[in-house]
Amino acid sequence: MERAVPGVKRKYDGSARRAQAAKVRESLLQAARDILLTDGYAALTIPKVADACGVSAESVYKRFPGKAALVRAVVQQGLEGAGPVAAEDRSDALSADDLTALLEGWGRLSAEVAPRVAPILLLLEAAAHHDPELTTLARDIDEDRRTRMAGNATRLAAAGHLPPTVDVETATDILLTYSSAQLYDLLVLRSRWDLDRYAEFVTVGIAAHLSPSPVV
Repeated sequence: MERAVPGVKRKYDGSARRAQAAKVRESLLQAARDILLTDGYAALTIPKVADACGVSAESVYKRFPGKAALVRAVVQQGLEGAGPVAAEDRSDALSADDLTALLEGWGRLSAEVAPRVAPILLLLEAAAHHDPELTTLARDIDEDRRTRMAGNATRLAAAGHLPPTVDVETATDILLTYSSAQLYDLLVLRSRWDLDRYAEFVTVGIAAHLSPSPVV
């Protein structure tokens, strides 16, 4: 048993407090996500989220200064995918030397992330027409996606994977299309494709655009 030494202060261990704070944050994000998908954006309020988690509204505001910030955090959580390492970090860790392996990795990550984030993005797109604050949020999220895909396109170019007919800007558009919530909606939510088939479509589709155009 550890004994206290007179005159010496114990080093404060805040791990338990941080773990509890992370647990509360996770609970708030899950509650917000559930409300969004069940009742829509208009029904989402800070007091409703607080009530669902058994905390005060002030406690929610300390973590998220407003509704838009809360929704952005829900989107970001979805983009992180499953597991302890965020999907974007795992994407960055994929080697660009082997194009086939890289695109297969991106296809798998798309199938992992899309079910978590696409329904929220589709909902925000529909609601943005009636809420100026949400319009700004949706635009910011779109710009973040374009920046991310531009980075991926630049990786492809640096590794020599872009054919002469495809520049970085065009490659960015291609990657945006194949990672879009709209494509997931069409193939998985509406056409009932399973995620393996969806991942393969993303992989093969991007690869087809990166193949040199045949000479006519």
